[in-house]
Amino acid sequence: MAVNSKVLLVEDSKFLRMANERALSKAGFEVSTAADGEEALQVANDKLPDIILLDMMLPKISGPEVLKALKASPATMDIPVIVLTSLSQKNEEKLIHEGAAAYFEKSTLELDKGSDRLAATVETVLRRINHQKSLDLRLRELAVKKATAG
Repeated sequence: MAVNSKVLLVEDSKFLRMANERALSKAGFEVSTAADGEEALQVANDKLPDIILLDMMLPKISGPEVLKALKASPATMDIPVIVLTSLSQKNEEKLIHEGAAAYFEKSTLELDKGSDRLAATVETVLRRINHQKSLDLRLRELAVKKATAG
């Protein structure tokens, strides 16, 4: 499933960035990284990744601002964003309302298998998005058939 899906990993902690990049590469993803919000937006526009992992606490431009900018730009608005945050669930609804596709609590990354779980989360979201896309496509094709059949 993860066959060379392009992932943009935005994380200011060098340690977490390297650990997660390693885990995601091992899982078969093509990984780009960014260390701050400004770089995140540049790389997102250059590479147009399939999915973005976005830390919320970022230098230069904060995570929520980056999310807003990504969702406001036609080039990047359809890219699913998984929010990486140390904040608890109470922010989840707000973030998902603002356009995040999913939410990953960083405290779970401290554990051994945290980065494997991160890769699994990325795969799950991509699978869900692709499923939704193919459903939308099928529905559109049906609508066209109906319209032309009449």
